[in-house]
Amino acid sequence: MNMIVCVKQVIDPEAPPASFKIDSASNKVVPPPGVSPVISPFDEQSVEAALRIRDAQGGKITVISMGVNLLRDVVKKPLAMGADELILLEDDAFTEGDSWSTAYALAMAIKKIGDYDLIFCGRQAADWDAGQVGSGIAEILGLPSVTVAKKVETADGKAKVERVTADGYEVVEVSLPALITVSNELGEPRYPTMKGIMAAKKKEPAIWKPADIGVEPAQVGTAGRRTRIVKLFQPVREGKCEIISGETPEEAAVGLATKLREAKIL
Repeated sequence: MNMIVCVKQVIDPEAPPASFKIDSASNKVVPPPGVSPVISPFDEQSVEAALRIRDAQGGKITVISMGVNLLRDVVKKPLAMGADELILLEDDAFTEGDSWSTAYALAMAIKKIGDYDLIFCGRQAADWDAGQVGSGIAEILGLPSVTVAKKVETADGKAKVERVTADGYEVVEVSLPALITVSNELGEPRYPTMKGIMAAKKKEPAIWKPADIGVEPAQVGTAGRRTRIVKLFQPVREGKCEIISGETPEEAAVGLATKLREAKIL
């Protein structure tokens, strides 16, 4: 079973909200000072899904990440968890892409790898939460896809997937090769072992440029975008509190009911 997992380095979503700043002139998020990036949590669960399949029936796991100035200690975490290989699409041309140009670059890298049975992605990235890249890769490669998976098992050239729905889950069977996006309902990803961390430090990732995956710089990153951000801003949330008093609890209750009616809540 040959598996490919796409992961993304993101600003730590657990960073304090007050530390996030927006550059309104460039419509970009300013990275919080002193906060190290991490692998998007949904992507870590995708790595875990692949590892569970390999634990059960063997196989190989190749991880792909894309960006520029990727921190090796961050993007090597899937290797420390137990993945076999790491490929980095690392070039200025790959930066600031939208869902389309990101999906296209990853799809071309996967096409270059060639030999795969399953592709895993997180259900969405923890920074933009668009949830489009995984389905976009499947469309470009002409593969069947199943989204928001909570459990994946494979047998006889097929994958049986439990996918999350609004009121529970449904079981879907799909022929391989296929792409599956993984949700947090899969469960917590395993912690890297000390042995895994030491092994990851010794492994050097393969670095691919646009030419290595057969694309022009104009097709990926900012140049390849098909959407543009019109406005990026932090919403302003304000709250008001009014104390309803009275000579007695009953009088206060009447005053509260009156206010609620005026606000058309009652």
